[in-house]
Amino acid sequence: MNWIQKTAITALIAGYLPAEADPSEKPLDKAALSRLEQRLVEIDSSLDQLAHFSLRSGIGAIGYRSYRTDIPETVEWVEVDLGAAFPINEVVLVPTIWRDTEKGFQADGFPIELRVVAGTGADTNGTVIAERSASDPMLPRIAPLIIPTSGTTASWIRIEATRLSPRAFDGRQAFQLAELLVFSGSKNVALRRPVNVSSSQSDAPGAWDKRFLVDGLTPYLMDSAEGAQSRAFVSEMGERPSLILDLEKEYSLSQIHLHAVDQSDTVPQAYSGDLGIPSHLQIEGANEPDFSDATLLLDYHRETINDTGPIMMWNIPEKNCRFVRLIARKTGDAANIAADEFRIGFSEIELFSNGQNVALGKSVQTTQRIENPRRSPMTLTDGNNLYGKILPIRDWLSQLARRHDLEAERPRISAELNHRYARQKTNLNRMSWLTALLVVSIVIIILLERLYQQRQVARIKERFAADLHDELGANIHTIAMLSDIAQAAESQEEWQQLHQRIEELTDRTSTSIRHFTNMQEADNLYIGLVADMQRAAQRIGTNLKHDFSIKGEACLDRLKPRTRIDLFLFYKECLVNICRHSGATQLKTQLTADSKVLCLIIQDNGQGIQSAPPSLKRRARLLGAKMNITTPDAGGTSIMLSLRIRRKLRLSQKSKGRKSTIPTIDSRPLTF
Repeated sequence: MNWIQKTAITALIAGYLPAEADPSEKPLDKAALSRLEQRLVEIDSSLDQLAHFSLRSGIGAIGYRSYRTDIPETVEWVEVDLGAAFPINEVVLVPTIWRDTEKGFQADGFPIELRVVAGTGADTNGTVIAERSASDPMLPRIAPLIIPTSGTTASWIRIEATRLSPRAFDGRQAFQLAELLVFSGSKNVALRRPVNVSSSQSDAPGAWDKRFLVDGLTPYLMDSAEGAQSRAFVSEMGERPSLILDLEKEYSLSQIHLHAVDQSDTVPQAYSGDLGIPSHLQIEGANEPDFSDATLLLDYHRETINDTGPIMMWNIPEKNCRFVRLIARKTGDAANIAADEFRIGFSEIELFSNGQNVALGKSVQTTQRIENPRRSPMTLTDGNNLYGKILPIRDWLSQLARRHDLEAERPRISAELNHRYARQKTNLNRMSWLTALLVVSIVIIILLERLYQQRQVARIKERFAADLHDELGANIHTIAMLSDIAQAAESQEEWQQLHQRIEELTDRTSTSIRHFTNMQEADNLYIGLVADMQRAAQRIGTNLKHDFSIKGEACLDRLKPRTRIDLFLFYKECLVNICRHSGATQLKTQLTADSKVLCLIIQDNGQGIQSAPPSLKRRARLLGAKMNITTPDAGGTSIMLSLRIRRKLRLSQKSKGRKSTIPTIDSRPLTF
């Protein structure tokens, strides 16, 4: 590949290649494509292992709402008394959720800015242990907000909303939460504890009462990504149904979780969500199988539907027991008791000791005959619900928060990847066009180079033919002319001189034949331009009276060898044509040169010519000179060759600053 091709390709690529990334771009824009693709795979893999957002249907408690206001900067707060000092690990805020007709489910009245204050004993001021500002990605969300508080010990927790957001009902500012959970380890120590608030929505106590803030009921159904489906157990109609769990050994129980019969097998629901939940439920513990030493663990009275939910949780005083019995009690007038109140049923029963569900996998018995084998009591302790595995509450809420973060991150990464792929496609299209352009350019360059080479070959052939014609033709003509003169020689001495000249010319012709393919290297053929021209005039124009004059010989010596040779051969061809065709007896040669222009004039007194011979035209073209042939009024022929030497002249330092002038040529007719 020659320099022309290299230059063309370099220019094309230099105009195409993009600049380096701007360091001021966003971090996502600066991430490598492979890292973004890997991150997308990681997100999808994580989402497959996280719990899903399955929202409750039917009716039930919807949480707490403060009094409405028109000022977003109004400070509203809620405070829960934990009853004792606990090491706090996390505070979880569950938003109240509403359905937007355009955007889907959204948080309603969730604060834009908030802080978490914790204290112990009589410390009413407390210490700020966490803050969230408007710059934090809290909204929009339907997921729980997890606030880590490791290393904090507190007996009360206060959530202060320092900047409110509008509620969906009328657009006025309010502070709303569906649930507040405070975890010490795996235990929610805020569960069903006393709550104080800065203000409350007093016109809807059944929906927004402050006690619903810590009742343990969230707007979600537990829908984990693992485990097998399990049907809930529901007893048949009976006078006094009960369930008995054998924990196989004695445990110190501190928590009870009852998972309600799943509602999501039909849409709409066939019931309000309280199937199998008695209006009065007692849970007893004992160490004897006959419950002769029974102690009451929980006495639950369901006053309204708001007291039920998918997961009903209680913290109880620690009691040691091996057997646990759930009994549906009759309340009120027997004639007014609905038939379903004599039934008992749950999806799962969890009994916790030191944070562990000790009821998992244990046997369950019922006092009633089981008519539906698909609803076995053993499903009450299999660790699964209708959707799969039942998770610890803290892990479940953390997975929902994690899913929210990943689902918010995934569209940004997908958009960036799509942008990168689109840019790659554009670059690929550009590269395809560039490749096609390069191929076409290379083909054109190759064709141009071949054309240039063909022209060079043609010029070499033309020069070869011209050199052969001018050099050898002139020499042969001179030999023939000397032979004719030798035949008419009057003395032996004259004949020998002519014979010697013929022999020298023959040797020169032989040397020319060996070197005419590269006349520039034939230094032994040419002594100098002026000397060679004078010698050629003597040899070829033997019978002519010759007048030879020259000006600027120093400039002639600086001509390139090829130029001097071409000029000499032009002169020889002129002499041959004059001797052959003009019938002249006298010849005048005038050569003038300076740093810019060279002019050669050859005049004879012959019969003249009508047009320039092709051989002279060809030689003038090889020189790059202008030739003009005229017939003076006095007769004969005048041949004028004008050459602007420019780069062909090797100037000395003294002549570089000299002003160029065209030589003055005596163009008057010769007087012979």
